[in-house]
Amino acid sequence: MHEFVEFRGREAAFPEDEFKQRQDRARAAIEASGYGALIVTVPENIYWLTGRQTAGYFSFQALIMPVEGEPTLLVRQLELVGSVANTWIDDIVAYQDGEDPASALAQILFLREIVRPAIELAGWFLPPVLAQRIAAQTGVEAIPDGSAILAPLRVVKSSAELQAIRSAATYAQEGLAAGISACRVGTDENAIAAAMLNAATRAGSEVMAMEPLVSSGPRSGLPHMTWRRRQLIAGDPVFLELAGSHARYHAALMRTVWIGQPPVEARRMMDCSLAALDAALDEIRPGVPCSAPHEAAQRVIDAAGYTAAFRKRIGYSMGVAFAPDWGEGGILSLFSGVERIMEPGMVFHLPATLRSYGVWTVGASETVIVTENGAEPLSSLQRDLIVR
Repeated sequence: MHEFVEFRGREAAFPEDEFKQRQDRARAAIEASGYGALIVTVPENIYWLTGRQTAGYFSFQALIMPVEGEPTLLVRQLELVGSVANTWIDDIVAYQDGEDPASALAQILFLREIVRPAIELAGWFLPPVLAQRIAAQTGVEAIPDGSAILAPLRVVKSSAELQAIRSAATYAQEGLAAGISACRVGTDENAIAAAMLNAATRAGSEVMAMEPLVSSGPRSGLPHMTWRRRQLIAGDPVFLELAGSHARYHAALMRTVWIGQPPVEARRMMDCSLAALDAALDEIRPGVPCSAPHEAAQRVIDAAGYTAAFRKRIGYSMGVAFAPDWGEGGILSLFSGVERIMEPGMVFHLPATLRSYGVWTVGASETVIVTENGAEPLSSLQRDLIVR
């Protein structure tokens, strides 16, 4: 037991039993993959297994998850007490600033007699040079890559996870509604972003894994632009998107605003986006491959002649997220060739957008839960283009 036992679980996002169930599933998957343990380095996976979260995850951290026995969490010394508070883990080891975390990790593997470990190599927060040092410290040329072991376990959400995502969706809707209301001639993108962040945060949102997207005028025709002080004028399109966050679980929402009447072509593109979104939503149900919603949307877009204005997937999984991405798109997508069968409890964000690059973007999105009967959208906000 760690020295700060009085803090144990004080900041935990879920009850201890929720994490125990996830850890049992992880052990089974690790064993089925032929390993004795998994060194977990992806922040989302560490959180999913333990509840460990901090703004300081830029410092190396790892969870050693053995098939037999309890997990060990390795963190920077500064993060020790916070790790005790937001997890139920008893075995937490801290390394000091100036100490090589690779050496600290190797020592844990040796002292706990961990054999046949794999390690997650595919995440953003394990530099190749550090991975090489870890392998060298353990006396091997390379530790096998176990990056694919845990991801499949996360795509079907528990009831506790779905409850968190539903809460996140209410925050997103509050934020987006405030952003829409702020759109008018003379205001600027910063004011709109401030309104979105203020409303979502006041509604209950915690820190978001990615900033809201706010762009207007010709800037709206460039993907993933953020606010940059531009003042709105008559005739401007405005692109708005954000994700609310509850216990690190995210739900995203996107809408299009026009300052005055939109051009005929923009209106036609918007109608196509909405039809494509409807077609995709109609395909979301248990037993259907993840490729089906994308292909349905693509058919609508191709028939309208907007193939070049799309050229992306129709959706991606949502759940636990840390910066720099609010989605689980690296785990599962709604896209051609993805034959994973949809199941109740999966959650997807479907941004149906069409772009005239450098001119405008139009479209709408929904975050949906897959139920026994189909797709359950988590917002009630008007999807159609909003004229201000």
